[in-house]
Amino acid sequence: MTGVLVVQGLPGGGTGSEGARAGGAKGAGPVEVDVRSAGLDARDDGRGAVLPRRDTERFSMLGVTWDDPDVRVTGRIEARTRAVGSGAWSRWLALDGDSGQGEETAGRGGTEPAWVGPSDGVEVRVVAGDGTASRRLPAGLSLAMIDPDGGAAGAAGAGSGSRNKASGVSGAGGADGGRSAAGSGSRAYGSADSRAGSRADLALDTVAFAADEPSTEPAPGDPDAPADTQSPDPDPGTAPEADPGDGSGSSTGEPTASDAPTAGSTSPAPSSGTGASAGTGSGSATPAPATSSPVAGSPSPTVSVPAGPPSTAPRPAITSRAGWGADESISPEEPGYLPGGKVKAVVVHHTAESNDYTCAQAPAVVRGIYTYHVKTLGWKDVGYNFLVDKCGTVYEGRKGGVDRPVQGAHAYGFNSETTGISVLGTYTTAAPSQAALVSVARIAAWKLGQYGVDPASTATLTAGEAGTNLFRASWAKGAKRSLPAIHGHRDGYNTQCPGDAFYDRLATVRSWAAGPPAAPAITSLGGASAVASTGAGAVGTTYYTKGAVTVNWSTATPAALLTAHEVLVDGQVAAKASATATSAKVTLTPGSHRVAVRAVHQSGKATASTTDTTVVADTTAPTFPVKPSLALRTGTVNTAAVPLTLSWRAADSAALKDVRLTAPLARTYGPAVPSAAHTAASGVATKWSMTAYDQAGNTAAASVSGTPVILQETAAVRTGTWTAKSSGSYLGGKSLTSSSKQASLTWKFTGRSVSWVVSRAATSGQADIYLDGKKVSTVDLKSATTKYRDAIFTQTWSASAAHTLKIVVVGTKDRPAVTTDALVYLK
Repeated sequence: MTGVLVVQGLPGGGTGSEGARAGGAKGAGPVEVDVRSAGLDARDDGRGAVLPRRDTERFSMLGVTWDDPDVRVTGRIEARTRAVGSGAWSRWLALDGDSGQGEETAGRGGTEPAWVGPSDGVEVRVVAGDGTASRRLPAGLSLAMIDPDGGAAGAAGAGSGSRNKASGVSGAGGADGGRSAAGSGSRAYGSADSRAGSRADLALDTVAFAADEPSTEPAPGDPDAPADTQSPDPDPGTAPEADPGDGSGSSTGEPTASDAPTAGSTSPAPSSGTGASAGTGSGSATPAPATSSPVAGSPSPTVSVPAGPPSTAPRPAITSRAGWGADESISPEEPGYLPGGKVKAVVVHHTAESNDYTCAQAPAVVRGIYTYHVKTLGWKDVGYNFLVDKCGTVYEGRKGGVDRPVQGAHAYGFNSETTGISVLGTYTTAAPSQAALVSVARIAAWKLGQYGVDPASTATLTAGEAGTNLFRASWAKGAKRSLPAIHGHRDGYNTQCPGDAFYDRLATVRSWAAGPPAAPAITSLGGASAVASTGAGAVGTTYYTKGAVTVNWSTATPAALLTAHEVLVDGQVAAKASATATSAKVTLTPGSHRVAVRAVHQSGKATASTTDTTVVADTTAPTFPVKPSLALRTGTVNTAAVPLTLSWRAADSAALKDVRLTAPLARTYGPAVPSAAHTAASGVATKWSMTAYDQAGNTAAASVSGTPVILQETAAVRTGTWTAKSSGSYLGGKSLTSSSKQASLTWKFTGRSVSWVVSRAATSGQADIYLDGKKVSTVDLKSATTKYRDAIFTQTWSASAAHTLKIVVVGTKDRPAVTTDALVYLK
């Protein structure tokens, strides 16, 4: 037989644009939501049911329901859908077989609703049983299809193909006269048939479906929707301020934050509608019984509600029911409040549906859940107190005032002492976004803070009903249960909710909500120079500055949970910065200081500060205890490159960083370097400029000038026999050589440094050197390799003066020859 469609018409007519209806834009009013249902074909043995693949009117959310709201189906219920536009079929989506206990007056049981994105085709399969009558499926299996955009979008999509949608769903096989989905066999549940008894678990076996191999088809989504450009991890702390909800703002298509209704506000009048019915057995679309609901917005008598107490934590931005387009006419019943008037704990949920929604679609997802809970399952309102999307937007759930202790329908046996927060999506393996986690922590801290409950504490709750949780812990009605003040649904009920990946992050949520925050880490100090400690046992880094320094840091705790950062100098607050700041500037007095950063939690708790960082403020310039000086050195001499040594010594009262040569060329030397080898052109005065830098950036300058002068051998006074030689390898093209013992050459010069330049070979001999009439050295010119223009001897004085240098041939045995090229002095 074919599935049966039941269309539930809602009051009023759509007038806004699809974008405004989808987004619940400010000032757009309630958004009407279309609900259709189709009965499933049940097998004669009661162990399986299907809804064959078929065309449908447009919908974006679905769920499978059954007659008895006390029945829990624990096995495999799967659906797949066809995307509007592309026509692609999704993979099989497993539905959670238990939407929770819900209201005591619930009309039907059902799975959690699943967001599938705009779709116009569907297929469902359910299988159960181990061969015993007690394992039969519940009666009245039906598929609910929800269009949270009220059919406006559906009208646009209806013409995209030639499929027949006149009846809402078109079957593949036509009517066959079989049993209806509502009446597919009597229930065989034993004592579980009673609402007063325990819930019946209708276990489903693991028998494979036909063609049950893993699918590679795309996941549910909206192929026609533009890419979601909103970041999945915005800072919830930047959410819009609460909107008065008076419709005065411009319509943006985005959800807006709004204050909850105050005591004495109006609400819609009651409606006689209770929920979707199961299929009737006919293949035609049958309208649901007309309701007596007035149009949305009709006033009802005011109700006195308890005032919301102030909280120790700030209230986050919350998108009101009007902001997400709630049609209040479908839930006219007045809200209920916690019997004790106090929220003792927060129960965290996931909605167990696809994560493929976009942030722009989130208000529609919330509308769909609301409609499913109310119109399909027969609850008086959405079960959760708050809902959060993956972008961190918080939505008001059950009516009654977000700042008041509204009793929800989300935690069987513990609704009377808790508030429920549900994150849109399923988080069994994928963790929620940080934005969502931050918002859960903020709303939990705010609600618990209204009643003096530490989010990191343990709450003692009284079980309103007997129960068992996922961890096989059981308790009787009235038992006292100790649970974390922020805990997962699975802690108090036998469910996978909120998913393993989410449950594993609850410790983080508690930490964020309770504080103190994690200690920030100083990442750098702008305007300061870092020096790593050295020596045995040295740890850490010391920074140096002239006085002003910018402290940069990172903080692991999200900024939305913070109120400020503080920079401490020697244990005292020296600067304050915002929660989102990552730097601050401080000015230090001369001397050594301890600098640290701490974060301040929204609760007022301050983190332990970072490890102290030593910062030395130094305004004293370095010095040159030894001024720069020049000296000739050994090496090959050229007229354009006379070898010399530049020497200096710099010092600083705090820490010398380096010494930099700025002219005639640029070089940088470490703080302990005392000299450097250079060359200079002969006959040219050259100034050597140096600057010393300390770690704080203070500087000192010093310089020295010098002119290398080459005196050829012809300028010397000779004694003994000398022979002239010519070669391009000699300075000036000529040299003098002598093998005569006691032959000598004497030069006179005025300078501060001198070098004797010779030619050397394996047969070269020795010479004695006299300075100012005194023998100072005997040098050996022998060399394994031939060398020309080699400065073999140097002498330097502290100041320039007149000097005489004399060389005397020793007459070395077997190699007496000495060849001299020139004398060089520095003036």
